[in-house]
Amino acid sequence: MAADPALAGRRRLLVDLLGYGFSDRPEDFGYRVEDHADTLTALIDGLALPRIDLLGHSMGGAIAIVVAARNPGRVGRLVLSEPNLDAGGGFFSQPIAAQGEADYVATGHAEMVRQAVAGGNDVWAASLRLSSPLAVHRGSVSLVRGGDPSWRRLLETLTIPRTLIVGARSQPDPETDRLQACGVAVRVVAGAGHSMACENPAGYAAAIRAALP
Repeated sequence: MAADPALAGRRRLLVDLLGYGFSDRPEDFGYRVEDHADTLTALIDGLALPRIDLLGHSMGGAIAIVVAARNPGRVGRLVLSEPNLDAGGGFFSQPIAAQGEADYVATGHAEMVRQAVAGGNDVWAASLRLSSPLAVHRGSVSLVRGGDPSWRRLLETLTIPRTLIVGARSQPDPETDRLQACGVAVRVVAGAGHSMACENPAGYAAAIRAALP
């Protein structure tokens, strides 16, 4: 595959948040959106990155917003794909947060995996299997509680270039129009919903590439 000359010299980092993927799973970590934002800011500092672009999906979008708000002048562009913006959580986080932490860790996580497999949602099942039950529960509680100020408010007040990527199956959504009115560019991935990276990876990659020229 030929290298893209526009990306020459750019350093690209794919981060597994603590508790997810191949990252460590400390039991004394809070796993709130703000905790993850602190960790990513420490990573940016540790790598001595003077300026970065951020891409975040779902909960990662809320985390990216907080990182951008806390690091004025260091984040050049912010790209968000169907991020959590308001308190209340979403389809995945609400039923998790509704359970007690100990109960979810003991039995609830395994049951969520079972339900995901039975419902044919292999992507969600695989994601859960690669995640710490403690991290999933505490992260879900954080999404339901929301931020103060809200992640939406932080996004609206940022002055850097901002792009929202949404799946066509998630539209129409009046909140998308509201963000456009605040100067947020919107790109739609055809044939996809929230899990656009799996449902239309080429379309998702094209949307990211357009947002990060």
